[in-house]
Amino acid sequence: QVQLVESGGGLVQAGGSLRLSCVASGHTFSRSNSGWFRQAPGKEREFVAAINWSGSRTTYADSVKGRFTISRDVAKNTMYLQMNGLKPEDTSVYYCAVDLRYPNTYVYTQPNEYDYWGQGTQVTVSS
Repeated sequence: QVQLVESGGGLVQAGGSLRLSCVASGHTFSRSNSGWFRQAPGKEREFVAAINWSGSRTTYADSVKGRFTISRDVAKNTMYLQMNGLKPEDTSVYYCAVDLRYPNTYVYTQPNEYDYWGQGTQVTVSS
């Protein structure tokens, strides 16, 4: 059974940084495309960033491009989201997710293409 556990969220001032972590059990990130999504109250879940199964390709939402970096440590079976230059509009619950289709050459940005999700971690950016 695949389990994903996020951590690293918190309260930060605008312009600050946070690093989110997603630890997987029952699964290895080297055999799936993986991503980060976020959902603010009253809004739909939206794509943030994704990395392909080999780690050779990353994709970002335009709203975070140049500020956020997705990465992973296969040895630790952990995926990361480094968030710099945070803005109040980045305030959301952040979720990690995996797409178990392997090998999948297409990295999806739609939430319904992902099979397993973590419980989420709250990120709050104050102005």
